[in-house]
Amino acid sequence: MGKADQWARIKEIVGAALDRNPTERPAFLDQACAQDVELRAEVESLLAAHADAGDLSASPWAESTTVDTAEAPKIIGPYRLIQTLGVGGMGQVWLAEQTEPVRRRVALKLIRAGMYDKSLAQRFQSERQSLAIMEHPAIAKVFDAGTTPEGQPYFAMEYVDGPPITVYCDRKKLGIRERLHLFIQVCDGVQHAHQKAIIHRDLKPSNILVTEVGGKPTPRIIDFGLAKATVPQALGETMFTHVGGFLGTPGYMSPEQADPHVHDIDTRTDVYSLGVVLYELLTGYLPFDTTQWKKQSLDEVLRQLRETDPQRPSTKVGANRDTSTARAEARSTQPQQLISSLRGDLDWITLKALEKERDRRYGTPSALAADVERYLQNRPVEARPASTGYRLKKYIRRNRVAVAVATGAALVLIAFGVMQTIQLRRITRERDRADRVTQFMTNMFNVSDPSEARGNSVTAREILDKASKDIQTGLAADPEAQAQMMEVMGEVYESLGLYSRSEALLTQAVDTRRRVLGVNRPETLESMDDLAWVFLQEGRAVESEKLERETLEIRRRVLGSRHKDTLASMVDLASALNGLGRFGEAEMLQREALDMLRQTRGPENRTTLTCMDNLGNTLSFEHKYAELEQLRRENLDIRRRVLGPDHPETLSSMTNLGDILYQEGKYADAEKLDRETLDALRRVEGPEHPETLISMYNLTLVLNKTGRYQEAEALGRTTLEVRRRVLGTEHPRTMLAMVSLATSLLEQKQYPEAEKLLTEAIAIQRRVLSPNHPDTAESVYELAVLKQREGRSDEALTLLRAAVTHGLPSDDSLHMETDPKFNALQGDPRFSTLVDEARKLAAASKPKAN
Repeated sequence: MGKADQWARIKEIVGAALDRNPTERPAFLDQACAQDVELRAEVESLLAAHADAGDLSASPWAESTTVDTAEAPKIIGPYRLIQTLGVGGMGQVWLAEQTEPVRRRVALKLIRAGMYDKSLAQRFQSERQSLAIMEHPAIAKVFDAGTTPEGQPYFAMEYVDGPPITVYCDRKKLGIRERLHLFIQVCDGVQHAHQKAIIHRDLKPSNILVTEVGGKPTPRIIDFGLAKATVPQALGETMFTHVGGFLGTPGYMSPEQADPHVHDIDTRTDVYSLGVVLYELLTGYLPFDTTQWKKQSLDEVLRQLRETDPQRPSTKVGANRDTSTARAEARSTQPQQLISSLRGDLDWITLKALEKERDRRYGTPSALAADVERYLQNRPVEARPASTGYRLKKYIRRNRVAVAVATGAALVLIAFGVMQTIQLRRITRERDRADRVTQFMTNMFNVSDPSEARGNSVTAREILDKASKDIQTGLAADPEAQAQMMEVMGEVYESLGLYSRSEALLTQAVDTRRRVLGVNRPETLESMDDLAWVFLQEGRAVESEKLERETLEIRRRVLGSRHKDTLASMVDLASALNGLGRFGEAEMLQREALDMLRQTRGPENRTTLTCMDNLGNTLSFEHKYAELEQLRRENLDIRRRVLGPDHPETLSSMTNLGDILYQEGKYADAEKLDRETLDALRRVEGPEHPETLISMYNLTLVLNKTGRYQEAEALGRTTLEVRRRVLGTEHPRTMLAMVSLATSLLEQKQYPEAEKLLTEAIAIQRRVLSPNHPDTAESVYELAVLKQREGRSDEALTLLRAAVTHGLPSDDSLHMETDPKFNALQGDPRFSTLVDEARKLAAASKPKAN
């Protein structure tokens, strides 16, 4: 294995190990590293560095000093050092050229010779590991790592040949909206780092470089080591001081970083720094006048960072008239227009990110990005000006002594009385709710009279059924708790495949939550989303689409377009569109959702994988098999690795892959996978679970295709009987089972029963799905085959014309001419005319190239 391949393997194993519980990691490493001792040692070293990273943050770093670059070798492994990019207390960053296995320029970072104390080595290892586990277009990538023959650790990463984000924007004279679009990409990258449990803690323009990819500006976040060393110790450069052990860059560091008594630095520290970057992008100024800090003591600088509120961006531009013209020109506008565009929403958004109190800031970079996106879409933003009460509290904090003398006693007494009243009321309310829920839960287990239950076992299903009947009266005094219990029980019924029971409970939960909480509350929207999904499972795609579209619109307005719940609604709406045969709309929506999920939640997130599943279903309907098989295999590999081989979602991926193998005509591979999946589903989910029935149906299709009609018939009868009982006689999947069984009977010349099944299925499909649905057209096609087999050519041709006209997929319609099922019609001129019509319809419906 080459060195680059070895490093890629190390990154993969470390990332997978960090996603597991620490107690599970040794067993995982035993399997992943096998007998490779060196690989195991490197992986364990990186994991240890990740665990130590939090402790290291409290340790002060040495100040930047000049380093003799002659101490570094000119050749390190496959890298030829060209010039120094940065030098600091920890080490050096070099521009280097990689000579093998590919030729490219990289940034190579290595510890200074002779500086191998434990703290330094740990911090270097921590930065290397942090970069290794991150994969995001806005974060510079790490390519390789190792040590020199002299023992100097190093790693090679992407060389970003671009200026800081503020310099780039000014140089290109980007307008405010263009700058905001670029800033959203930066937020996405920082959010990705946070999802990997990494806080940057030194975000500033010099650590956010911009390069152009395909003519479009693309940011790259660098320096995750908190020890970026540029030789000057001027303001604006990274300061690591022994006073309180704080670290960061004064102009960009958060108030908690400047407070020696605060040790619980969290992700909102990066949100503050992003707020400073946003402030500078919008105005060209920092929130504070750092030129005055050179004349002030360090304590005074830190006090201002902790206590002084910055001016609004619009006020800052208006107050600096001497330079405002140049700042406005750099943003392709005039000073007054710039002030006007900043006033209001952008003032509020920026100041919310710069709040001194962390609880009042945006909780995550994605929340900040979502509010910026709301501004760009001309929708209401979440940020609001500080209330009068909040401003009063800030005034009291700044004038603590004077206010305490004047009003201290009164405020204490009033506050004590109010808090006591509120606390008593809250305790009473929560106690009453707990009592009601406890009583309801107790009654759930009183399933039957003790004398009647003696000697009989009581199942969890009986308990659930009794609770669902008692829920109306059991918690009538507390509708909010009642709706919560309905939601939980509805989800349980849905997971068991008992959709009608689930629908009844979720409908009540939606109605109650709309009335008690309002339609904009997350709890109400959750119930609406779950009910729409149950509608879809029941085959009621029209109702599902209507409710899911309403849910999506509200979530976009209330939560923003990038929120996880909004993305989940997009995925579910696309499934409803598939159920209606509107595959083009579904694919577009799914691809948009999948791109945002990969950026915001990562490629291995369960919602991301579900979205991949649903996109695969759409590609199947559209017969895009090559892309689909690759997508299915990727999905299955991730789920096996992350969730395990017997997880229901892994088994669902196996079912989906078997289906595409069948569509591609790889029947032997499809049958092998279908049988393996069916055995596992019967064991894990049970013989009557909807997923088990899908696997049974898929296997009947393979058996029919390979000519084993009697075996297909036996399995098909079982599938149809269970689907009728579990899903209902008019469910779309029940119709598919009827058509599959009819095919088995038709091939065995059992025409009367096959015709009865097909006729019944077509009548229901036309009513439930519409005559133009592809499933309906396929059933009509099979009935035409039957009529032709019986020598009823006129009826067969009429049915074929209806199938072609009303939505028969183009692949099937174009293959009619060569389908051996229609040998008896080959010489009929009416059949040739019909084939020509099918070709014209297929050509008209084919998407046009851009």
